[in-house]
Amino acid sequence: MEPSKRFVRLIEKVFPHRFKIAKLTHIPIVRKIITKMLFDKSNLTYLIKDNVVEIQLNKKIEPPDNIVVPSKVVEYFIEKSSYRFIMNFCLCREAMKCKNYSASLGCLFMGEAAKKIPPKLGKPASKKEALAHVEKCRKEGLVHLIGRDKLDETWLGVGSKIPLITVCNCCNCCCLYRMLPYLDDTLSSTVKKMPGVKIKVNENCTGCGACTEGVCFIDAIKIKDGIAVKSDSCLACGRCVEICPNNAIELIIEDKDFINKTIERVKRAIS
Repeated sequence: MEPSKRFVRLIEKVFPHRFKIAKLTHIPIVRKIITKMLFDKSNLTYLIKDNVVEIQLNKKIEPPDNIVVPSKVVEYFIEKSSYRFIMNFCLCREAMKCKNYSASLGCLFMGEAAKKIPPKLGKPASKKEALAHVEKCRKEGLVHLIGRDKLDETWLGVGSKIPLITVCNCCNCCCLYRMLPYLDDTLSSTVKKMPGVKIKVNENCTGCGACTEGVCFIDAIKIKDGIAVKSDSCLACGRCVEICPNNAIELIIEDKDFINKTIERVKRAIS
């Protein structure tokens, strides 16, 4: 069996125990080992859902032609990429036997390092095919996570000399990074929200709890004293915004250049 296939089987076996493993990173020696193996140089950004940005900008009566949505970040790197590879399965959803989203919608990998990915794990893709794949993922309700991920470099066996660009298509139920609240802060900080944006709970909140029912993949919003309260760990993906029945949760764009700044962050991560 190829090394990558063995790694897949290993990950699938330990995946359901990822929260327990994450808690171990608070032990210094364990954290040091896990950092070197799976987190060193990782730098990932969780993108906001496009429809959430569109809703927010339309509330401000901005012309639709002026709307620049977060998926443009992914499209930018697809257009600039020299090589693209689409996984034929999502490791997270397959390991968890996901019943809510398709396990066939796998990650997109880009760059010269992607040429080293074993062909049995997926297929090379043209720019057109890659764009169609990520659009299909968005239509299914998945959220993009983009950047450099040491874990992918390790299990795919591509090495770290040439950075690999990872685009995960994440669901709220099976995502690997549901373990973020359990990781040591030095490791959880490798996954960031887009710069210049935040989620705010406003006075319309009735404490109905809709935003807490399996919506936030890192449990960053809870009901306290009868209203929804968001923690600082929020990655501003916007799932809670679109699910709220009372328009009580909103996306605040503090920096209109948040798309370009995200692109620059990803560029630095893979340089």
